[in-house]
Amino acid sequence: MSDVTIIPGCEPMSHAGTRGAGVLVLHGFTGNPSSMRIQANAFAELGYHVELPRLPGHGTSVDDMLTTDWADWTGEVEAAYQRLAARTDKIVVMGLSMGGSLTLWTGLQHGDVAGLVLVNPATKAQPDDVVAMLQEMVDDGNTVMPGIGSDIADPDVTEIAYEGTPLVALLSLQNDGLAPMAERYGELKMPVLLYTSHNDHVVPPESSEHLAATVGGELDHVWLDRSFHVATQDYDRDTITSGAATFVARVTGA
Repeated sequence: MSDVTIIPGCEPMSHAGTRGAGVLVLHGFTGNPSSMRIQANAFAELGYHVELPRLPGHGTSVDDMLTTDWADWTGEVEAAYQRLAARTDKIVVMGLSMGGSLTLWTGLQHGDVAGLVLVNPATKAQPDDVVAMLQEMVDDGNTVMPGIGSDIADPDVTEIAYEGTPLVALLSLQNDGLAPMAERYGELKMPVLLYTSHNDHVVPPESSEHLAATVGGELDHVWLDRSFHVATQDYDRDTITSGAATFVARVTGA
């Protein structure tokens, strides 16, 4: 990942804090660290250790993403988790969209995580007919479909995201990532803070409702009325940032 040109503003972040806790912050599919930088910076300013990785294939060009898959993204997330674990034993994971999916994956891998913060997470695969349609598009030789980025209500904010959606990578998210996890959320016993936008044009609210109905631990489900999918940059960004900071302080005691 070191020999690529990163789009300005999409750089990863690693911060050594002064508190006895850390936060792993994860961006979404075809996005990059810029969509979570407000929250990552807030955690750093509060003294927490922070890791905000740039997932493989993201924040450069859509061509770089064509050959990446769920294993690449989880590999980078695990590496970032281990960097935090080397500095502190109290870790909260926070993610947007596919970053939320990866947050759930991390919770399933590491049951001692102090808490999870999710913003419009993808929690289950698309219906079989949609997955079949995507596979048919790939079989017909298509590699990219129109992008899903910058679903934001605030007209003054634009997300830095790819204009296209890599189909093979999207299928990997569905088949390798979401499908195997969808019925496992009862295993998650740590506290969960879940933010869901009523008006999300990328991940339907039903995805959050599935998690809320099946998660095994304490859940605080907050509905957002003003923001679209990229709520971390939208009208409710301050609500999310302050709420997440309060949650991190409570579940880590740090």
